Amino acid sequence: MTDLGIQQDILDELAFEPSIDAAHIGVSVEDGIATLSGHVSTYAEKLTAEDVATRVKGVRAVAVEIEVRCVGHKQHADDQIASRAIDIIAWTTALPEGPVHVKVESGWVTLSGEVRWQFQKAAAEHAVRKLGGVVGVLNLLTIRPCPTVPDVRRRIEEALKRSAEVDAGGISVKVQDDKVVLEGGVRAWHERGVAERTAWSVPGVATVENHIRIN
Repeated sequence: MTDLGIQQDILDELAFEPSIDAAHIGVSVEDGIATLSGHVSTYAEKLTAEDVATRVKGVRAVAVEIEVRCVGHKQHADDQIASRAIDIIAWTTALPEGPVHVKVESGWVTLSGEVRWQFQKAAAEHAVRKLGGVVGVLNLLTIRPCPTVPDVRRRIEEALKRSAEVDAGGISVKVQDDKVVLEGGVRAWHERGVAERTAWSVPGVATVENHIRIN
């Protein structure tokens, strides 16, 4: 597939996605690497645009240079954003009470503190990134060390084999203490993300290094 063909497919997918106003998003592609530029009105739209591009066939990587421009009623003071972020995190059932600290500066939300699981770290970020006025999220939450679960490598490999979204045959899994290293090759960028999420889902994993390449 040519770069021009990939570029058109991304533009078509962005136009097809109902949650994005793609009128001000530009796309360029070189050697399968897509660059998204322009501007959107919310941080959630920026993230969705990136997700749309990664699932297009032939895309090897995505660089996101989209600017978030909050206009009119979507502009909020930092203290308003912080207050709403604290409230929505408190209502998120995936998170234990009180571990997440919130700081907001010029629309940028910084999350810090400790959680026990990667899915909790992701849930905290997911909860705040759709708030009005947010232009970016810096997730500094750390995963609290816990005893390493036996057979981490086997559990990850078996989970990958069960997945219908990824070809497990091309992926190598290495485990050292609480760190997992993924290597090998897959057919699409989407599969790379699936493999990483699978590794994070195993108890005892505190770090995942994803070195999987796109064949």
